[in-house]
Amino acid sequence: MTRAAKILVVDDETHLADGIRENLAAEGYQTVVAYDGAAGFDAATTERFDLVIVDVMMPKMDGLEVCASMRREGIQTPVLFLTVKGAPEDRVRGFEVGGDDYLTKPFHLKELLLRVAAILRRSRWYDEAQDALEFDGNRIDFKTYKARAWGGTEHNLTHKEAMIVQALAERESEIVTREDILDRVWGYEVFPSTRTIDNFIVRVRKRFERDPERPAHFHTVRGVGYRFTREPEEQNLEA
Repeated sequence: MTRAAKILVVDDETHLADGIRENLAAEGYQTVVAYDGAAGFDAATTERFDLVIVDVMMPKMDGLEVCASMRREGIQTPVLFLTVKGAPEDRVRGFEVGGDDYLTKPFHLKELLLRVAAILRRSRWYDEAQDALEFDGNRIDFKTYKARAWGGTEHNLTHKEAMIVQALAERESEIVTREDILDRVWGYEVFPSTRTIDNFIVRVRKRFERDPERPAHFHTVRGVGYRFTREPEEQNLEA
């Protein structure tokens, strides 16, 4: 029998937090509620959750700080932000601190439940994929999110960075479109834009390519997407 996913809801609007808990419970999820950021961070670091749903604007610790602090502690539990701030720059900031999804208030309950299901589905895919990837002196551990680059430098990847590399590596040498990456890593196409994926690839190249300006492993296929090769290979698909 499959274990019910355990979800932490962190929101200082008690009626909203309790409402989310009741609806998640009705869907069969185990749900814990914290009513401020500090309490949410304490819960996230002392119990194991499959997903954290956190409001951005809260007393004591805001949601961005909760997520960033979790990542600094090595906790890679997926995080879904809830917020009244829906500008693109606010969403980008959420992804930069390690968030996985972003839902603007007010929202429809059905959309929240669909986002929750999509995040949990992507997490199962990631957990069942390969444990590590080695290429050209680099090693990426997908379970710990720790990586060692060819020059000996060690990195801690974000959940999204690791998922993008995983999505490319599982289809090694094949062209993976930006839309395929969006679907695999984010699960929907409303946001982020494909430009966000490009920015993630730039960061990955800086860490693992010997010459990021002339990548030998993470290849751009202009107008289409990306291709990963384990063996060094000059780019020849952009022309």
